[in-house]
Amino acid sequence: MNLSGKIHPTLCTVSLVKSLDLSFNNLAGPIPPCFGSLRSLEVLDLSRNQLSGALPDTISSLGNLKQLSLNGNGDLGGLLPPWIGNFSAQLERLDLSFNSFQGEIPDSLLYSKSLRYLNVEKNNLGGDLRDFQQQLEILNLGSNLFSGTLPCFSAASKSLKVLNLGDNSIVGGIPTCIASLEVLTHLNLSFNHLSYKVSPGLVFSEKLLVLDLSNNDLVGSLPSKIAKATEKGLILLDLSHNQFSGEISSKITELKSLQALFLSHNLLTGEIPSRIGNLTYLQVIDLSHNALSGSVPLNIVGCFQLLALVLNNNNLSGEIQPELDALNSLKILDLSNNRIAGEIPQTLAGWKSLEVVDLSSNNLSGTLNDAITKWSNLRNAGIKVHMLVADINEVNLSYDLYSAVGIDLSNNMLHGAIPAGLFGLQGLEYLNLSYNFLNGNVPGLEKLSSLRALDLSHNSLSGPIPGNLSSLRNLTLLNLSYNCFSGFVSKKQGYWRFPGAFAGNPNLCVESSSGGCSKEDRPAEPDKNLREEMVEGPISLWVFCLSAFVSFYFGSLSLFCSARARRYILETKF
Repeated sequence: MNLSGKIHPTLCTVSLVKSLDLSFNNLAGPIPPCFGSLRSLEVLDLSRNQLSGALPDTISSLGNLKQLSLNGNGDLGGLLPPWIGNFSAQLERLDLSFNSFQGEIPDSLLYSKSLRYLNVEKNNLGGDLRDFQQQLEILNLGSNLFSGTLPCFSAASKSLKVLNLGDNSIVGGIPTCIASLEVLTHLNLSFNHLSYKVSPGLVFSEKLLVLDLSNNDLVGSLPSKIAKATEKGLILLDLSHNQFSGEISSKITELKSLQALFLSHNLLTGEIPSRIGNLTYLQVIDLSHNALSGSVPLNIVGCFQLLALVLNNNNLSGEIQPELDALNSLKILDLSNNRIAGEIPQTLAGWKSLEVVDLSSNNLSGTLNDAITKWSNLRNAGIKVHMLVADINEVNLSYDLYSAVGIDLSNNMLHGAIPAGLFGLQGLEYLNLSYNFLNGNVPGLEKLSSLRALDLSHNSLSGPIPGNLSSLRNLTLLNLSYNCFSGFVSKKQGYWRFPGAFAGNPNLCVESSSGGCSKEDRPAEPDKNLREEMVEGPISLWVFCLSAFVSFYFGSLSLFCSARARRYILETKF
């Protein structure tokens, strides 16, 4: 159906109807008070519309209602009425998420004996977080204004499967009684103000699949034991954006079912555990923005399903080992801002799945060899979308990986000519080779039909400026400044779109408005809109999209976001 306009009162005349589903339409206006006359209703679903106003008190007359779904209306709001939890002794499912309700949770919702599913995510509800006294199975209070400390939810110790309290203002520590929730599969406490150390007694049952404690103020060592059983269970662990310190315990390599590990933006030191390769199901590793040292352990090739390896902004050293070519499923590699030295191994030509590579700001040396021209996935134009589905117990877990296609080798000590094959990667969107010692001519750009940003500045490149720029319709940023280019640049080539792109090339003649020759002395600046999106370097916008989301049956629950726009989607369906 594609219904629009207000809900017509004639619907209220069908007095014996038991189920009324008007979801996913464009209905607007208030909920008709006459709905209270539909006393036989057991299911009322008005979700995903554009309804507004407060809940009419006449809804409290629906004493047989088992399911009330009003989620996704946006402007439906006001205070939750005091009767919302006790108007029907049959009510099992209440979904008010993604609306504009405000105030505190009424007492009736805390004591509704029949209620099993409560979702009020993404509203403006607040007040101190209180304990619920019924055997809930799913409780989603995420993205509200709740404060206070964490209760134990002891009444639901044998029933609660999903608990989402993320994106609130909860304070204090994490009580060990939370681990007494025997059948808990998903716990999200992210984006709060939780502090103190994580107690060694916080050990969950083997049923826990997703644990997100990210974006808090937790301190001390990483928990050495998270689950009672390690052979099965935990799939996603996100402890990023806290203040954890010390080394990464080798105990973490015993979580054999782990598929996604996020420990970024902490104060971690020491080396990456040498047995990390024992986690053969791992698909995402993000240990970035810590103070880790040592080299990337060769044992990591045991993670043969790895899609993303993100280790940037640490103190890692050593060389890129040729044996890493065994990670042939890798799509995103970020080792930038470390102290990695040596050459790019030729064997890495086997990384056929690579889409995003950032090795910038290291101590790499040697020439740009042909290995990087063999990354065949860069040949396919457009933004890639990949899905991997794994059925594990009752959870359908899928990663949707969205990544712009790019290579960043800037700020190293690379020398020699740019391989001609690099400019044949038709899907390449971003290329940054700036701040190296590259020389020789720049090959033609005409095959780079998807190119959005090109930075070759601060090298020793020479010869004429490559032509055919006008055919690169997607190009937003161009920086060829501070090289040794020479010759004449005609306005017809379209370079006028990039003021300052040729600064610091004394032998280059750029056609002026009068038709004569002028020399640019102004450094290149990126497009204003693109510059606003750049957060860590001249064209680091592209580096990757890698965030983690867990999508429950009741909506999308953000588990991981970073300043560099990481995007993963983990869907769970019950």
